[in-house]
Amino acid sequence: MKKVRVRFAPSPTGPLHIGGVRTALFNYLFAKKHGGDFLLRIEDTDQTRYVSGAEEYIIDALEWCGLTIDEGVTKGGDYGPYRQSERKNLYRDYAMQLVTEGNAYFAFDTPQELDAMRERLKAEGSSNQQYGIQTRMQMKNSLSLSGEEVQKRISGGEPYVIRFKMPENETVIMQDLIRGEVKFNTNTLDDKVLYKSDGMPTYHLANIVDDHLMKITHVIRGEEWLPSLPLHTLLYKALGWADSMPEFAHLPLILKPNGKGKLSKRDGDKGGFPVFPLQWKDPKTGEVSSGYRESGYFPEAFINIMALLGWNPGTEQEIFSLQELIDAFDISKVGKAGAKFDPEKAKWFNHQYLQKKSNEELSKEYQKILKEKGFDKDDDFVQEVVALIKERATFVSDFWKQSYFFFEAPQEYDAKMVKKRWKEDTPEHLKKLSCVLKEIEPFTAENTENKVKAWLETTGLSMGQVMTAFRLAVVGAGKGPHMFDIIALIGKDETIKRIDRAVESIKK
Repeated sequence: MKKVRVRFAPSPTGPLHIGGVRTALFNYLFAKKHGGDFLLRIEDTDQTRYVSGAEEYIIDALEWCGLTIDEGVTKGGDYGPYRQSERKNLYRDYAMQLVTEGNAYFAFDTPQELDAMRERLKAEGSSNQQYGIQTRMQMKNSLSLSGEEVQKRISGGEPYVIRFKMPENETVIMQDLIRGEVKFNTNTLDDKVLYKSDGMPTYHLANIVDDHLMKITHVIRGEEWLPSLPLHTLLYKALGWADSMPEFAHLPLILKPNGKGKLSKRDGDKGGFPVFPLQWKDPKTGEVSSGYRESGYFPEAFINIMALLGWNPGTEQEIFSLQELIDAFDISKVGKAGAKFDPEKAKWFNHQYLQKKSNEELSKEYQKILKEKGFDKDDDFVQEVVALIKERATFVSDFWKQSYFFFEAPQEYDAKMVKKRWKEDTPEHLKKLSCVLKEIEPFTAENTENKVKAWLETTGLSMGQVMTAFRLAVVGAGKGPHMFDIIALIGKDETIKRIDRAVESIKK
């Protein structure tokens, strides 16, 4: 049995969309599940759309996601180079082979002539305005011109492209690992350009040649490439590689949150969520697009989110480590229908991963935020804070909002809470509470809670009369963890100082 070899082959025309990340992930999971190789190839044949920094972005994104390549750009291997622009000299020979054997032809039509052909067909009411079986003999190409005329044009340096000669009235039947049997009639297909006038191959020729030479066994890609499948199948046959043709799987689209149409950057901008794994700054416009990494998502949570877009493990399990995903992955369990992206569910995943992380690990991340704010606290203290507040957080960036009162006394007090809860006798109750707290040793959460509750019982005061105002004095608002956990951490002196300040500062 042949070793499984898959490739992720993006074009460096901009940042990697999450749809591209999912394609890379499914290729990676498939390869690892079957003990195979995961390759990264850069398909940069379209130099007009090349965007500076895009290739580096793709590499960084895969690295952040933990999708380690076995072979390809940055890694090398036996089948390089892995950047198509560096393989330029390979493709012409295969294009010429197709011409020589009658499966392709030279075409000399100018852009203006192509436009005129389409306009003519449109005026005639034709639903098919393609360069192909119906039109090729009316155009300027090596099928309609004499051999002498063709040679004269080539020798004279006239620009030309090489087009695939689509066979007439053939039904191309293919098997897709996700969609089952797929059929196309060649009469509905056009004669695609395989080799451009700038000396570069198009995607169609380059990816077939590269997949064959790199011994790719399975091509897993987005469903937007499904219409190209018959051409690619016919190219394998025309080049004599039918026996080594890879198996194909076309992944469903990732849809907008409302399920209507393909997810785009505009949807992310509108909904306030990223559609790229990492932040991207457009080198031409300077526009910055948000990324999952910079938005505070953990890479393992992000990968978990991507895995469940279109793939169903067949169980109730939702949280998967990368190894668990590898073990469970089955290409036949990828659905045909589009997968709706849910930004709120994405946050839920990150919350789950945050809860699983150790307080030590989270405190290291939180310390970065604290240092930026000018606080220098020891790790043990920060870990204890994290332990109390992480349950309420989705991102590490939420920690400050949930815990600022551990690091600084309130500068102001929630006005609504003051109006509702701060009564005429509240200052007197808090002064008495302050006296009780001064006498408590040790000042632990459990001990202070027991002592304060005992004091409330003896005085006949209710928890509501004292504890809400107590929280307002210490925190500044009606939020935060258990009060006695808070004061045990900030300490007796700071607690009393805050009570005294609130009694002096809050005026109804």
